[in-house]
Amino acid sequence: MTSDNQWRQRFTDLLAGTHSTTGDPVDAGARLVVLDPDGSEAFRAALARHHRFVDDDQIVWIRPLIGGQDTTDGYLFDLGVTRRRSLHWATARLVDEAVEIDLVNGQRARIEPADGADLTELSRWDDFTNRLTPDEDAELRRLEADSWQGRYA
Repeated sequence: MTSDNQWRQRFTDLLAGTHSTTGDPVDAGARLVVLDPDGSEAFRAALARHHRFVDDDQIVWIRPLIGGQDTTDGYLFDLGVTRRRSLHWATARLVDEAVEIDLVNGQRARIEPADGADLTELSRWDDFTNRLTPDEDAELRRLEADSWQGRYA
């Protein structure tokens, strides 16, 4: 049985990229794969490097990386689309290199090492966040707002 601290630490490590084989966290990151009760894939996206646990409600806030596009100003994300999402869990455990979370709605979320296109999208996100002011970056990392009223909306 996986302890609460074990899966949370692995979750944190995956998002931070500390599982990098090169020792550089920007070479690694996480993706979210959500499976319906029948095992079919319902959603897949790379995850931003920040999260927030709300223990009283068994919720973890994350930011799936959707809404990015190549523009004349470089690759940009629409922060009105790339907004926070919650995972409301019933149970969680370590499975191989990943964290599997049974969600209260019957779906299963798997947070696993990103690769391929998902890792490319995370790299684009890392580059994009370098454009943000320190205040904008801090606001995104807090994962407290459901909408974005600033630049890039």
